[in-house]
Amino acid sequence: MPITPATATNSPSSGTAEPILLELVDEDGVTIGTAEKLAAHQPPGRLHRAFSVFLFDERGRLLLQQRALGKYHSPGVWSNTCCGHPYPGEAPFAAAARRTFEELGVSPSLLAEAGTVRYNHPDPESGLVEQEYNHLFVGMVQSPPRPDPDEVASTAFVTPAELAERHAKDTFSAWFMTVLDAARPAVRELTGPSADW
Repeated sequence: MPITPATATNSPSSGTAEPILLELVDEDGVTIGTAEKLAAHQPPGRLHRAFSVFLFDERGRLLLQQRALGKYHSPGVWSNTCCGHPYPGEAPFAAAARRTFEELGVSPSLLAEAGTVRYNHPDPESGLVEQEYNHLFVGMVQSPPRPDPDEVASTAFVTPAELAERHAKDTFSAWFMTVLDAARPAVRELTGPSADW
């Protein structure tokens, strides 16, 4: 999952930076507390709620994003359309829709739940750990992305064959194949047999 800077922009009320909190969960996805974002990702990692979005165009191609080079966690790697963390108390569905618009400037024309997946992925480059209970979403996008350059370096729509070729030569996020494989049944239902996902 992506990690943006550990503090939010200055709060208009106090002029001080507010910590970004994540929702800690147990193995069943039940909320058990909160933790500051960077602290939750320090080894060995604390299990927290996250989400991953897979959006497709009308031709059944998956929208990928390349993470901005300025990110301190997994910069420059390719990943699924959008991923992140709900604010404490925020519904994962709402967070997924919000963050997709913030990062890519698009609102899904359709967004559906696609299950959950739990994983533990250390990142050897940063030393941070992704201990996540991840809510998956699939959907459709009908407008061209307008990415925020602070979040996204590049985007691409790919077929399964193009994804396999790109995955063989480019660096992808540690969590990408885990979340894609977990979402595949919903992806196939959304895109149909001709898309070959």
